[in-house]
Amino acid sequence: MQAPPGAGKTTLVPLALADTGTVTGKILMLEPRRVAARAAADRLAALRGEDLGASVGLRMRGQTVPGTRIEVITDGLLTRMIQGAPDLAGVGAVIFDEFHERALQADLGLALAREIRAALRPDLALVAMSATLDAAPVAAYLSAPVVTSEGRMFPVETRWLDRPLGPGALTGRGYLTGMETLIRQALAETAEGDILAFLPGQGEIMRLAAALGDLSDIEVTPLYGALPFAAQRAALAPALRRKLVLATAIAETSVTIPGVRVVVDGGRARRARLDPGRGMTRLVTERVTRAEADQRRGRAGRVAAGVCYRLWTRGEEGALAAQPPAEIEIADLVPLALELARWGMRAAEGFLTPPQPAAFAAARALLTDLGALDAGGGLTPRGARMADLPVHPRLARMLLSGGAGGPALAAVIEGRDPLRGAPADLTLRLDALHDAKRFAARHPYQIDRPRLGELRAEIKRLARRAPKGGALSPGAQAALAYPDRIALRRAGDAPRYLLSGGTGAQLDAADPLAHARLLVAIDLDGRGREPRIRAALPLSEAELRAGAADRIRVERTCIWSRRHRRVEARRQERLGALVLSDTAWRDAPDSALIPAFLEGIRDLGLDALNWTAAARALQARAVWVGRVEPLPTLDDAALLAGLEEWLAPYLAGLRRFEDVRALDLVPPLRHRLGAAGQTRIETAAPERFLAPTGSAPRIDYSGDSPAVEIRLQEVFGLAQHPVVAGQPLVITLLSPAGRPVQTTADLPGFWASGYRDLRKDMRGRYPKHFWPEDPQAAAPTRRAKPRTR
Repeated sequence: MQAPPGAGKTTLVPLALADTGTVTGKILMLEPRRVAARAAADRLAALRGEDLGASVGLRMRGQTVPGTRIEVITDGLLTRMIQGAPDLAGVGAVIFDEFHERALQADLGLALAREIRAALRPDLALVAMSATLDAAPVAAYLSAPVVTSEGRMFPVETRWLDRPLGPGALTGRGYLTGMETLIRQALAETAEGDILAFLPGQGEIMRLAAALGDLSDIEVTPLYGALPFAAQRAALAPALRRKLVLATAIAETSVTIPGVRVVVDGGRARRARLDPGRGMTRLVTERVTRAEADQRRGRAGRVAAGVCYRLWTRGEEGALAAQPPAEIEIADLVPLALELARWGMRAAEGFLTPPQPAAFAAARALLTDLGALDAGGGLTPRGARMADLPVHPRLARMLLSGGAGGPALAAVIEGRDPLRGAPADLTLRLDALHDAKRFAARHPYQIDRPRLGELRAEIKRLARRAPKGGALSPGAQAALAYPDRIALRRAGDAPRYLLSGGTGAQLDAADPLAHARLLVAIDLDGRGREPRIRAALPLSEAELRAGAADRIRVERTCIWSRRHRRVEARRQERLGALVLSDTAWRDAPDSALIPAFLEGIRDLGLDALNWTAAARALQARAVWVGRVEPLPTLDDAALLAGLEEWLAPYLAGLRRFEDVRALDLVPPLRHRLGAAGQTRIETAAPERFLAPTGSAPRIDYSGDSPAVEIRLQEVFGLAQHPVVAGQPLVITLLSPAGRPVQTTADLPGFWASGYRDLRKDMRGRYPKHFWPEDPQAAAPTRRAKPRTR
């Protein structure tokens, strides 16, 4: 159903459906706001000449007045009705009024009602109504026709600014100055009719009301959602003198303020947006869309011709978005995910606009942390009880703990702050609720008495539904509701915290909670890398351990520390990203230590190990033989790549990296070669050269050919040059002092030519040693002079 603002959709369509007999069952009409629901119900009853509660009823949080034919309900109640009676027995039609607002609960209710109509109730009539909605996608979604009415709007003149305010005047004091100027201009240029001014929130309304306090001949009236019911009715009622209503977006739709002929549109809307990366919802102030601006403009043409003043230029209007985003695209999806799980759905399917997958996955992950979903994603008994409570699933989990102060804490968390200028500790708010007079005498903070009254009324409502019997502190109860926001103070002087969900946060340094080790961060401003904690509760470690014992896990880790160049074996108690305790893991098993040892070796390189001469010699022999025969590779690159195979078995029982450094590498290297490989090496590349004197120097296989060093006198008598695996052994001949005097791969050739000159030189230097004229015929010796017989 499409019709312009003021055409009568809200009041005439449900009456027409009921009175013409088009619908035989009860008609439910959903309104996105309580102010609009109450106003619509009162108006429908008045048009029928009845008191509310006869054929027209009203259902919303805190008020139930049954009606026999038509009931106006807030959109969240439809989901509860469907969950309780999936066939909606007795209901003939569901009207989704002001559907252009695309409230999350309205989208959910429409998706469920559409499924009911398809599966159980083909007779169920579904009607979506709006003045500014793009109707074609909705009609296609419902397989429904579009009914259009032109309505009876009076003409509304639109007046824009002559020039833009500039970026600095879009928020804060500059914005309020611009609105004040535009309102005074509207009062000066229009002589008749009340004025409706749109602002983004309560704070702006109260500050602007104070700035306009000199308007003695004008009645300035606020209108916002948290305003007490009596004050809301006063804002909607006719006045004896000209009236200026300062309102939030609740006055955009479904609410008629008699006498309004002038609208002043501040061009701002406040929306709740979810940051999936942080799991936090934050309120942001944004420009209105063209659809929202049209809705606001229409308020001026309901009773007579009107004027709409806009706090932007005509040129800026082209940059406005056409429609506001559907709430399902930007809002907290945890309540939606719980309702779908209760309905038996694990995926968000069948919606006019599907939610963002990452946001929906984060919502289900939180529900799992809250214990509402099991490991398979199904609804748990606790989740079913949480879904029955009329609060956010976080607060429902808290209320289920049965703590005596649970209703009060839930009301404080969900409601508006009753203290002005107070620090982050919500305990102060609970104290003010308990005894406001005594609190005021002890603390300097200003108490908002009406808000305290609202909170007390909410506490009574919640207390009727919450179980009794628990004895948890406020901090412990909050930890159940915010398992992802338990905060542990980081090291250092600044009050910076790590949240159990993995993100950071900070407190003002002057806040009394700034030295607390543990907190539950309930409200964060969502800005920057480390958002500021605006509301929190202190938490002792004993309370945390008592309330989260099933979520604290013990992790034992062995890691190689590059910084300290050592293996660190630690036993940690962790809650999410938080490390509650960190001690040495003294009985770490080999299965944990050995991989860390190997990581350290890879980091430092093989040279960090105990490469004795024997180990290097064995490696060189294996590499030399491996050039021509298939053998397990023992070069450095292969050894480093295969540490698990050859070295790891020999690390069992070692406790420190120093023990690894001292390990004899010969046994693990022989193990890598295997029995066959060792036999082949002993045959093809003997470890030592057996000299004629019986000495056995080690053969060096690290070069291109096998080589050995030996004193010259020990090879006298060798008429043939020694050969290793078919290659001449490179012999470095040493002087009696152990200095190299000749390197040769042909001893007979050396005896025949080079030895004579060397003998002359050596006899002069070492006269006590034996220097025969014919070395091939002489006996080898290790003595200075051969023994005489």
